Parts: sequence; structure tokens; C-alpha cells
Amino acid sequence: MNKITLITVLIILSAANILSGCATAVVGGVATGAAVVHDRRTTGVVIDDQEIELRAMKLLHDHPEITSRSNISVTSYNLAVLLTGQAESAEVSGQFANLISRLPRVKKVHNEVLTAAERTFTESTSDIYLTSRAKLALFDVDIADFDPTRIKIVTSQGTVYMMGLVTRAEAQAASDKVRFVSGVKHVVKVFEYID
Repeated sequence: MNKITLITVLIILSAANILSGCATAVVGGVATGAAVVHDRRTTGVVIDDQEIELRAMKLLHDHPEITSRSNISVTSYNLAVLLTGQAESAEVSGQFANLISRLPRVKKVHNEVLTAAERTFTESTSDIYLTSRAKLALFDVDIADFDPTRIKIVTSQGTVYMMGLVTRAEAQAASDKVRFVSGVKHVVKVFEYID
């Protein structure tokens, strides 16, 4: 292969690599934009929720005395924070909930952390499976203009937590569908009502 052909091939490969990165960024941006279009939260609040979750992860990192004694998950929706998982004691989860409540823009903290041993791999896998089944069940809700993507589902030890900005009728219909998903032990509504 002569020098000019080698340079041409390298330029084409470099351009393809750069463009594939752009395509990933564009597709990711479009997907996020599409999700925001369906969301009842403003774009600013969606970003604030993501920032709250990142700050919470940093708090866990900065407080090994909490992390070593718990397995806490943080979900923020419309500036309301849901804490789920397990901790050695109510004191540990309460300490973390207190730290979360002092984060900028947090309106409310729902501390649903159980005083229990950390979940096994099988339990974690079961929760992931239940979350996907619960999300799928939402597509069977038969209410005009109901959008299942507006409801955030979090599952911990068989309990399904439902978050979102919904009407009372949407909340009732959605929780009724999820309640009958096989394996769901409890349904906890952490909704904010818009009516």
C-alpha cells in the first residue's frame, strides 16, 4: 500500500470514528429530549432531579460510615427524594435522610429504607424483574391521555414505589394494575397530584 492510500484510509477511519461519536451524542440527546417531551416536569426540574441524585451519590461516597452500614438507593422525582434499600439501623438511614434533606432544591424526603440485612443477588434480580413487569403493566391502563412513561417505578424487596406527577384517577388506575403483578408484595404511592 502506498503512502497516499494509507493516509486516505487513516483519514476515513478517523472520520468514521469521530462521526460515530457524534451520532451517539445526537441519538442520546434526542432520546433525552423525547423523554422530556412526555414528562410533566419542566426540563429544568428534570436536570435538578439528576443533579440531586448525583449529589446523593457523592454524599454516600463522602460518608463511609453510612455506606459501610447500608445499601441505600436514591431516586429524585420533581425534587422529592425517595430513599430505598437497607440499613443496619433506623439511625443510619435517618442520618442519610437528614443529609439529603439539606441538599439544594430538595422539597421532601421519603425515607423508605428498611432496617434489614443487605439484599442477596437473587432478591436484587427479582426486584429488577418486578420493576420491568410493573412498567409493562402500566401500558394496560385505560385512561384517555395516560402516558405510562410519566410514572417512575422503583422496587425494593418486592415493594413497588410509584412516583410521578399524575391525576388521582391515573394514580389509582396505575396502582391497581401494578398491585396485581405477580410477585409484588406492596404498592406504595409517592405521587404528586396535579388535580
